Amino acid sequence: DEESPERLLKVVHDKRTMEKLLQVMELINADLHKIVRYVLTQIWRAKEIFDQEGIEGPGHAIPGHKLARLISLFMCGDLSQVAVLVPIIRRVTSGGGLDVVKVKELLRQHAEAYDEWAPEIDRIIRWAAIMLDPMVPPQMVVEHEVPPLSEVRRHAARFRDIPSARELYDRIQDKPQLPLEVSFSNLLSRLSPYLSCSQVEYFLEVRRQRDWQPSDLRRIRYVYAVKKKVLDISESYGGLSFLPQSFLVSVFLGEATRASMRASRHLKKSKRSFNRQWSNPTQRNGKDSTLSTLRRRRMQAPKTNPLGDIAESSEEYIATPAGVASRANLTDERLNVDKSHGLVLDLPDEVEGLSNIGQYELGDSLLGPADVAVLLQAGLTSAMKESTVVQLNQRMLLDLIATQPKGFAIAVLAEIGNNGGQGSPRGLTSALMALLDLQQSSFTPVNRLDMHALLESWLPGFKIPRRSDYMAGGRWARQSYYEAIFSVAKGIVEDAECYMALKSHVQQARFNSEDDPIPQPREYEDLSMNDLGLDISDACNTLEPKNSKLMTATEFAKEKIKDADRLGREILASLIKDEEATKKSGKYELTIKAYEEAFQACSRVLEVDKLSFQTTWFKEFYNRNYDALMISSMHSNVINDVDKVRHWFSALRRGSSAKTTSQTGHPLLQLDDTIDVSAAEFTIPANSASEEKNVFEGIGEFFSGIGKPNSKRSLAELQGVDVFTDPEQYSDQLLIDAIIDAIVYRVQDRERLKNDPLVRLLIPNAPGKYDFVIVSAMGVITEGERGMELNDAFQRLKELRGVELVRSDTGTARSMEYNAMKIIEAIESVADMNKPYGLLGYSQGCANALMAESLLLSGSPKQRAYLKGPRSRLVCRQLMFSAANGSTHGPAVDMKAQRLIVMCEEFFKYQQGYFSRAFASFVLQQLNNFMDSAPFQKAMGGAQSFLPDGCRAFWREAQHLPQIPTCTMRGVLENHTLPESLEMISHGLTKQSGSALHDSQVHVYDAVGYPVYCVNRNGRLLKNCAVGDSAIQRTHHWSPLSDEVEFVQTNRDLMQGSFECAKDRHVFPWIDVNARFGFIKYVSEEGKEKKSGNDGAGNDA
Repeated sequence: DEESPERLLKVVHDKRTMEKLLQVMELINADLHKIVRYVLTQIWRAKEIFDQEGIEGPGHAIPGHKLARLISLFMCGDLSQVAVLVPIIRRVTSGGGLDVVKVKELLRQHAEAYDEWAPEIDRIIRWAAIMLDPMVPPQMVVEHEVPPLSEVRRHAARFRDIPSARELYDRIQDKPQLPLEVSFSNLLSRLSPYLSCSQVEYFLEVRRQRDWQPSDLRRIRYVYAVKKKVLDISESYGGLSFLPQSFLVSVFLGEATRASMRASRHLKKSKRSFNRQWSNPTQRNGKDSTLSTLRRRRMQAPKTNPLGDIAESSEEYIATPAGVASRANLTDERLNVDKSHGLVLDLPDEVEGLSNIGQYELGDSLLGPADVAVLLQAGLTSAMKESTVVQLNQRMLLDLIATQPKGFAIAVLAEIGNNGGQGSPRGLTSALMALLDLQQSSFTPVNRLDMHALLESWLPGFKIPRRSDYMAGGRWARQSYYEAIFSVAKGIVEDAECYMALKSHVQQARFNSEDDPIPQPREYEDLSMNDLGLDISDACNTLEPKNSKLMTATEFAKEKIKDADRLGREILASLIKDEEATKKSGKYELTIKAYEEAFQACSRVLEVDKLSFQTTWFKEFYNRNYDALMISSMHSNVINDVDKVRHWFSALRRGSSAKTTSQTGHPLLQLDDTIDVSAAEFTIPANSASEEKNVFEGIGEFFSGIGKPNSKRSLAELQGVDVFTDPEQYSDQLLIDAIIDAIVYRVQDRERLKNDPLVRLLIPNAPGKYDFVIVSAMGVITEGERGMELNDAFQRLKELRGVELVRSDTGTARSMEYNAMKIIEAIESVADMNKPYGLLGYSQGCANALMAESLLLSGSPKQRAYLKGPRSRLVCRQLMFSAANGSTHGPAVDMKAQRLIVMCEEFFKYQQGYFSRAFASFVLQQLNNFMDSAPFQKAMGGAQSFLPDGCRAFWREAQHLPQIPTCTMRGVLENHTLPESLEMISHGLTKQSGSALHDSQVHVYDAVGYPVYCVNRNGRLLKNCAVGDSAIQRTHHWSPLSDEVEFVQTNRDLMQGSFECAKDRHVFPWIDVNARFGFIKYVSEEGKEKKSGNDGAGNDA
């Protein structure tokens, strides 16, 4: 790749080429030549040092002592400062932050230009300190009863006459052989700009052409065409690569603006109740251009007197942006503003009755707020801002916004912050700064807009800051312009809550309200009836055959589990003492057969009641099997010598056998049974520090109640022996003990697993192929469908069980909405395969996968069919190290970004006196261009999912299926499992959060399959689904990765096998446990499944 970083570095390192460039530069500007030569000289010197030290990648420079050598060589040409640098680096990597005093002292001694550039160097060091120091954000709090915005009473009262998405789908499907009612056809065409592209597409597909009113059909088709174009533009704008885009945009933007004006005139004539006021009441023959229409409207604008009222002739006139801006400082009374034109203030219920709250006023534009936001953002980031075409496009968009209700402008600004999302103040701040500095050089001074006044006219109660007031010499020079704009952006996002509620109302079909009861297993429903004093036998007479079948199946399954556990406990002691003899006994086979019968009995219960897995007894048995299969998978990897698992376990055993201390230097904190790590709030007992027991020390004492194995001598002989190097020499039971002690974090979990016969028996599933497909969604940094995460494990799974994999083409640091749409595309491809599937999420991919499910469930009937089809349907979820509840890293980095931006602003104010106004304006313009660029805005959307506001918005609106079991994997880091490349991140998270119970990215109490900080009906539903909560493991967040992180592996990582872990354990146990209980079918059952699906396709809800 000619534009790859490696290629560019090769060019920079080519001294001959660079010397030619420097000669040309010296002829142009001697000062610039001097600066560039100095920079290139340092780059060449660094390259020589790297070659001398054998640095071929980041992994070679990550160790602290190696980094100290490199810095010492670069700074003073020898190794004399290594001893000084090592403590500084260790302090940073341990989460202590940068030692500013020592760094300044080093630079003063070895940097020749330190005294001359002292203020600038000091500022750079403070910037570095902000970036490297841990910053403690406000702790997240649990919010109870957080309903969707569309169900908030003050918002719902404003949508009384606007049908919900569910009502739209019901009415469009009602009486399919008859034409649509005229009123509904008109309403849907009016509402179409506020709908999503997929919704409009579905409405056009599901109804025939003759079912619509002709004018409504034309409008909806036009809206659909515009939305498709805008959707393409939303992913491809800004930069030199899209220079012709502005011309293409101008073609359909002008027509869309004209069509919106025609629609507005039609609505004014046909429906006076909308109370629109328009200019140009006289009919004109012929077709005028959009610009001529705008010019004519400006000519007909009423003359204003700053000290008087507007002429009465303005009653039928809506001002253009220029007119609005020129009168923005006048009072509403002088402007004769129609109070019904725009949003009505949301008064609390206790202040004013809900019946008095005004109706939300929809705009009549053919472009919805989201469409206008994309086009406006594309113009702000265009590489041709000075061109007349771009400026005319922006002016047409502003004119269009000005002709709509004021709520439309607020909606557009909120959508600019995060297209398709819930609004991002950080992204909106950058866009506002660019919008306020809008290029208008193509217009004469008299026709240029005062953007500050224009925005203030759209945003009542807001005072828009002016940059000049915050520059050196301004009235607010001591304050930050960025922070002032940021506060405005936050206010806009808050004010746009009503619009967000409208989006949720018309775009997301909700089949249950927040007050509806959560679906429960029928076993619990019968118990609740009994608690109410009802006679179950009388209450269930009408359902006696069905309920008696469930009761019979349930009791049978419980008895089978009880019998199997009894047999398992009877042979457990002998199995540990003499495994070979026990396996030859008939009781061993009888026990395995009993457990297999218990699995089948549980499957039959699920056939009767698909929610029965949520009952306490079933959930406990499911979780035991998940843990047992987890241990079995790792045992199989050790025996079969898969990848480098033996080396990894040997390193784990050495680390777990030692008296490990935590990352903060204190004895390792252990979770006990009194701590619910799935809860949002818990405290670590004050006296919870305990020393780790040796892996094989006193193993017999763990088996209380079943007899102690008489193997003390043989265990003593194994002290210090690496059983994983040659596992064939040892029994399966010894290997199981070694695996459990090496990988399981909690002492209580280790004891529980060692006492469980299911774990000891290593019962495999029946051989055969599974009728199943995995849809994967990987983390925040991914190559999407070209990714290689867990590639070897997926290949082994396909060979063994025939399970296919479809990788979602998610993007790096992209928003949840974008990635969710990519996951939906992958699900659509699975539908073509006509197979059931499961969602596999990793890190941020968990939130993306859950959002994809929510979007499908709240979407059109066609989209819901992807979740609940007769064959291709969602059957299970797997969430690995889930970041769906956010991460403390998110708000901490957000705080750092705010501080750094403000510090940069202060630096430019300081330098303002040394540079010309033109240069200062140029620098500010470049900063605006960067912060409003497409990559920056997309990155802001990706970061939003880690912030509390983004997580709250997601969980507040989410909907999920109740019959889908969820499995999770969680980990806690210790010194011997911590990769060297994650040291600073991990220790920083410990300092920022006050807890070391994390995997370097997310805490164990956050990495669950349901919302922790946003409690509502859907959250409780998901918590009921979380049945596969495996024992917390000693591992890190990058556990699923291998080749992807090879470039940052250090020698220490290789020695402790940090990235050589058992990859199969991330996938195999999840697949096998769901196949064991019948959620996943065998291929041999395909014919049976097809028949049952056809007979009861409507019962999958």
